Amino acid sequence: WEKGDDGIKLFSILITVLTKTNSIMESNEQHLFDLKIDRPVATNLSEAAKWGKFLGIMGFIFCGLMVIIGFFAGTIFSRAFSQMGGEMSMGMGSFMTIVYILIAILYFFPCLYLYNFSAKMQRALQANDQGSLTDSFKNLKSCFKFLGIMTIVILTFYLLAIIVAIAGAAFR
Repeated sequence: WEKGDDGIKLFSILITVLTKTNSIMESNEQHLFDLKIDRPVATNLSEAAKWGKFLGIMGFIFCGLMVIIGFFAGTIFSRAFSQMGGEMSMGMGSFMTIVYILIAILYFFPCLYLYNFSAKMQRALQANDQGSLTDSFKNLKSCFKFLGIMTIVILTFYLLAIIVAIAGAAFR
């Protein structure tokens, strides 16, 4: 190998890997269309849909309770801080109300996606409807995607908090 041949060799390896990956993906796509929903799969999907509907409904109830608790938490924090003589009493109560309502709103969407997955899956299995089956899995994908993004955001906030805490301790 000459010194200038490294780039050409790397490019050749990259093209080979991409070509093989593309052919593997094409063969997997052909096999995916051969999938069948037999009785055991339908039973498992039906049971998953029932549990998903239950969890979705419980999530809606929890979201409603979070909003109600948010309004009471705002009042409780306002009174607690006003008894302590703090000037921030009204601000802290409003802040806590907003926090609880934001948590309820964030939790609402995965519950909605899960409920929609369940309802459409049940409809798909009862009516043997491919469109409802596709829509149900789109909702399940959206649920997982939302939860994944939310997890990444929360982990990022944790990481930032740790960095700030370490920096605060180092400059103390």
